[in-house]
Amino acid sequence: MPILDVPSPRLDGAPRALPADVPDQGFPCRACGTPLRFSVVDLGLSPPCQNVVRPGQLGEGEAFYPLHAFVCHECSLVQIDAVVPPEAIFEGEYAYFSSVSDSWVAHAGRYVDAVAERFGLGADSLLVEVASNDGYLLQHAVAQGIPCLGVEPAANVAHAARERGVPTRVAFFGEAEARAMVAEGIRADVIAANNVLAHTPHLNSFVAGLAVLLKNEGVATLEFPHLVRLMEGNQFDTVYHEHFSYFSFTAVERVFARHGLTLFDVEELTTHGGSLRIYARHASDISKPVTDRAVELAAREQAWGVDDLATYARFAEQVRETKRGLLDFLIGARRAGKTVVGYGAPGKGNTLLNFCGVRTDLLDYTVDRNPYKQGTWTPGTRIPVYDPARIAETRPDYVLILPWNLRDEIASQMAHVRDWGGRFVVPIPAVEVF
Repeated sequence: MPILDVPSPRLDGAPRALPADVPDQGFPCRACGTPLRFSVVDLGLSPPCQNVVRPGQLGEGEAFYPLHAFVCHECSLVQIDAVVPPEAIFEGEYAYFSSVSDSWVAHAGRYVDAVAERFGLGADSLLVEVASNDGYLLQHAVAQGIPCLGVEPAANVAHAARERGVPTRVAFFGEAEARAMVAEGIRADVIAANNVLAHTPHLNSFVAGLAVLLKNEGVATLEFPHLVRLMEGNQFDTVYHEHFSYFSFTAVERVFARHGLTLFDVEELTTHGGSLRIYARHASDISKPVTDRAVELAAREQAWGVDDLATYARFAEQVRETKRGLLDFLIGARRAGKTVVGYGAPGKGNTLLNFCGVRTDLLDYTVDRNPYKQGTWTPGTRIPVYDPARIAETRPDYVLILPWNLRDEIASQMAHVRDWGGRFVVPIPAVEVF
């Protein structure tokens, strides 16, 4: 049975307030094809957030692109215009390596343990991860003797995965790639796709590819930030060019249903500020009934207002107030003679810094554990990135944690900051000093 027993909505009633109704952008919803008209939040112009500026590029210009989120009034999918070709982001030298976060690697290990037990994965199974990055997840499958295969578009991180012993093919995943894999005799018992669904501008092709690659009684699991938590937690900095779509359970269920896939279970996770892990099967596979928690979440989203444009209208002003609050803190700290540095150079941090106009007049530098980013500058704002040891050398008054979703992990790693009276700051959902 379908999780939702209501039709796909038409959101053209008379809600209390509407997001900005803008002229037809000439850009159709990537899920259902409806022209996008309703603006959720406009973050101005920004460079791709995972770019890095190297010393030899300091005298060069950067390409800035619009960063504007819309909501589809037919299917409730929140999305940005695909103004940056995905090849420009993911092919070649990609700067994000999942293994730099100890907590994320541990999360992946728990996932492999759980799906291996629940779905009986063993030596005769195949676990495929789409967007497998540097092997952070599949290394746990290798350790357990579970055959696995990663599919990763960025050649440099795929190389890192292979060095870990994780078989990896360099490719963008979609329906064509899935059919090529099936033609080679590859079919998956379980497909994992963590924080990648939002990264594809070709949403229907991606989901169709899952259906093609999945065995008749196979299971696909996908994790992504939950739109409800994003909006309730004011997590606008997770809107960036790599994230083409922002999913509620309701919107993603509709996309999967179009391709013969049923969402039969869901877990609500704390990762990335609040995420969902969905479990999908072929609609014809009746061996896996829809769980109560999937039905309950769908109902809860309806009560929240997932299909009401008024829900999205309130978000833009919330975002602007967060910008004012961060600038008030940084300017006030400077005027008081205090020093402020950053921790991390994540994609979300670059969205935040560019939207708020924060440069070295307000933030001296930032640090990152990823050696690939050390000795570079942040895109757009040109803030230098150093090794974390720099913080102990300069003893700043405040450390602004840009990957705020890892605040506890970072505060623990950097506990020595308190030795000289330094304090930590997070910018989301509002400025907090601790």
